[in-house]
Amino acid sequence: MTWLVTGGAGYIGAHIVRAMLEAGEPVVALDDLSTGDADRLGDVPLVLGTVRDGDLVARTLREHRVRGVVHVAAKKQVAESVDRPLYYYEQNVDALRVLLEAVTGAGVESFVFSSSAAVYGAPDVDLVNEQTPCRPVNPYGTTKLVGEWMVADVARATGLRHANLRYFNVAGTAAPELTDRGVSNLVPMVFERLSRRLPPRIFGGDYDTPDGTCIRDFIHVADIASAHVAAARALVDGRATALTANIGRGEGVSVRDMVRIIRTVSGTADEQWAEPVVEPRRPGDPARVVAAADVVERALGWRAEFGVEEMVSSAWAGWHSLASERS
Repeated sequence: MTWLVTGGAGYIGAHIVRAMLEAGEPVVALDDLSTGDADRLGDVPLVLGTVRDGDLVARTLREHRVRGVVHVAAKKQVAESVDRPLYYYEQNVDALRVLLEAVTGAGVESFVFSSSAAVYGAPDVDLVNEQTPCRPVNPYGTTKLVGEWMVADVARATGLRHANLRYFNVAGTAAPELTDRGVSNLVPMVFERLSRRLPPRIFGGDYDTPDGTCIRDFIHVADIASAHVAAARALVDGRATALTANIGRGEGVSVRDMVRIIRTVSGTADEQWAEPVVEPRRPGDPARVVAAADVVERALGWRAEFGVEEMVSSAWAGWHSLASERS
């Protein structure tokens, strides 16, 4: 069967595409290239366009004989979602509605939805499990939760096999050409500052955490990709039909500690100018979100393989590779 990966030319999407190819799964990507890069895809067929174009999606499903979809395409910046909530509902919710309409019309059997730990909001627990109440604190998280509901409702009506995968904080790269080229995530954001000999910025130093900064569960993007392969295969062979699972490591790292690791890997640990500066909190950022990841291990036999230092080291090598290309 052929899998369609929406947002397949993006940072996470391209890693999923490559992992599925390496697992022997035929893939076609759909991307509008607003943030993606076609060079990440190599010889993988690319359909240029948006998920909100229902006719294009339906034609792609038909012409490539797609039997499974991995839906990654979405807008995902928390602060932007607070400023532009209707835009996020358009891009993340209405686009999913259009996609699901095409999927069910084409008889697609399996659907993997890229969700987020943002659905939980600011849970007051050490480890977040799938039974933790979902109370998103920003429009981005709300759009992902509504997306999960939509997928589940369609599945109940049609028999669509589905998996909602709740990512925690993604970092690292599996290959230099797949490196995260944006600066909205913490690791590339710090790299960008250090490359300009500017101090890294920490948003909020007064949270109720041991060092006052947010605590997150960072997970390697290669682990995210392998989780999608495991979910896709489980849906096809019937081992999973309706799965919602956290995709994380179950270990919390504070933003301040993550910046320290980045400075060590980048060789700036002893540079006075590279000492981080604390700025005001960003709207919508919870203090602590760390995964309990036992559900996905039981359901799919999957667990994360890479640690934080491996994430940062791989990302640093990729960042240097991109810098060489630009110069």
